[in-house]
Amino acid sequence: MKFSELKSIITSSCPLPQVDFEVITLGHGSGGLLTNNLLDKGVFEILSNPYLDKRHDGAILDRKSGPLAFTTDSFVVSPIQFPGGNIGELAVNGTVNDINMCGAKAEHISLAFIIEEGLTVVEFWDILISIRAAADHAGVQIVTGDTKVVERGKGDKIFINTSGIGTVLEGAVIDKERVEPGDKIIISNGLARHGIAIMSVREGLEFESAIESDTCHFNHIVPELIQKYGKDIHLLRDATRGGVATVLNEVARDINLGVEIQQSQIHIDEDVSGACELLGLDPLYVANEGVFVAFVSAEIADQCIADLGAWENGNHAAIIGEIVEKHPRQVVLNSAIGGKRVVNMLLGEQLPRIC
Repeated sequence: MKFSELKSIITSSCPLPQVDFEVITLGHGSGGLLTNNLLDKGVFEILSNPYLDKRHDGAILDRKSGPLAFTTDSFVVSPIQFPGGNIGELAVNGTVNDINMCGAKAEHISLAFIIEEGLTVVEFWDILISIRAAADHAGVQIVTGDTKVVERGKGDKIFINTSGIGTVLEGAVIDKERVEPGDKIIISNGLARHGIAIMSVREGLEFESAIESDTCHFNHIVPELIQKYGKDIHLLRDATRGGVATVLNEVARDINLGVEIQQSQIHIDEDVSGACELLGLDPLYVANEGVFVAFVSAEIADQCIADLGAWENGNHAAIIGEIVEKHPRQVVLNSAIGGKRVVNMLLGEQLPRIC
């Protein structure tokens, strides 16, 4: 069959969806409701296959030698240098973490640079040094890549595209279908540092202490947890675009169960909380680059918290809630003052270009 014939068949079976938008906006990259609409009615429907239908940040590929986790990502953060890191370190950590969320240990990464004419050699070298340090710290190798340069005004200093692969860990069975009522919901650290670090630079805000990004990798802690608890860890998700609220809403929707969380158990640093209040942002929706959400059997939850607390980036790990049968497909927050509110999916863009 000719390509044109095949394309015609696919076009007839996938007509242009009836959507309430005519152009793609920044809000469609928020990780919230607009993103989900774009993916549901476009990407997932047209490109549907058993791997993609899992709707995870990575895929588990079956091989004779054992399952392989594979992921790809792009990093367009602005500014490229921010308190606590830069786009190079972020690219490595973000790619490694997507592999980890599949229950795998990251091993190899590819890097492709799209550099805008005018980027200084000093800036590029600093990014490369950060990439090397982040890769060495995570124990992964940069094995291939590509470099392109575009005309001035056709980019934003530098964009980085990555792919990553890793071996699925023995005992890991990470799948949203394994999440069940009674499962405890764990966050690995306090929330919202990365998004606020980016925003403080953009807006020229100054605080008593510098707010730094939480960017880090999970390539040691996740294998440690899986080795110890195996199948009792049901699902892992990193809380990047759209924050913890988006992760919880996506899971509640996909498993048709409810989520209840306790505000009093969610740590937010005082300076981050103050910045969120000043900027009118809800920290539950602010992006993180060093926080993952784990859905685990109730029997191991307290032990998981103890293990995360011993990790250098888990000092504010906590059990923040559980999966429930009531109010399916909704996330309900029990506030610190005794009230309740529904935490909806983020509608538009809260913080653009944060990763």
